[in-house]
Amino acid sequence: MAGGRRSTRQRAIVLGRTKLAEQDLILTLLADTGEQVRAVAKGARKPGGRLASRSELFGEIDLLVAEGRSLGIVSEATIVNAHEGLRGSLERVSAASAMAEVARLTCYEDVTDPFLYPILSRALTACEQAADQAHLDLAVAAYALKVLSHAGWRPELTSCISCGDPAVSHFSVAAGGLLCSSCAKDVEGALELSSTEVSLLRALISLTFDQLLEVEISPETAALLLSLAHSWCAVHLDARLRAFEFMMSV
Repeated sequence: MAGGRRSTRQRAIVLGRTKLAEQDLILTLLADTGEQVRAVAKGARKPGGRLASRSELFGEIDLLVAEGRSLGIVSEATIVNAHEGLRGSLERVSAASAMAEVARLTCYEDVTDPFLYPILSRALTACEQAADQAHLDLAVAAYALKVLSHAGWRPELTSCISCGDPAVSHFSVAAGGLLCSSCAKDVEGALELSSTEVSLLRALISLTFDQLLEVEISPETAALLLSLAHSWCAVHLDARLRAFEFMMSV
């Protein structure tokens, strides 16, 4: 108990921070249960404050949250993984921000999903490990498509979504996945892809982050896959993804 209130201990990743009063922050967190949690970190904006260094974006923390009237109150916090490799790099922070944005839109209060925490933790580490911008793009695109596929918005990538022909050559968000050249003629905006691009699009879902970080890929192809993942997320989450858009502009 903390101050007479019921408290719970949990591990979480910091997805967002909102200023409150002069020195406090409202933290949006992805708990290790997969639930979205919002809690007040008192004094987190005060230089040298007890929670200041423990409430940084993308950090993984162990925390004790006391029950509040409307929001929880962080009474203790310990850093588990600060993901220091993201700091000081606009490109890596932008990639992590795009992931956090997708995470906020795919986790919910009081809804548990044990898949969500470990995949975001691994994806953030992939952003630290990525050797170049192309692999950063690949990591973000893979995270977005893996999470949306898990949530039920999986694109059809095996064969033509319209007729079932395995010889596919186009992709359409509106149609729901890959199309053969014949069916693509009837779908406005269907984007033609090379066989290599089709294979890499499938790899975003089928390969692990370790495997994806070793893939040979050109910056142009990685940027294309990132754009496709962004379009898929924007349509199916019915949201404007500003952090994702910023990453693509960097």
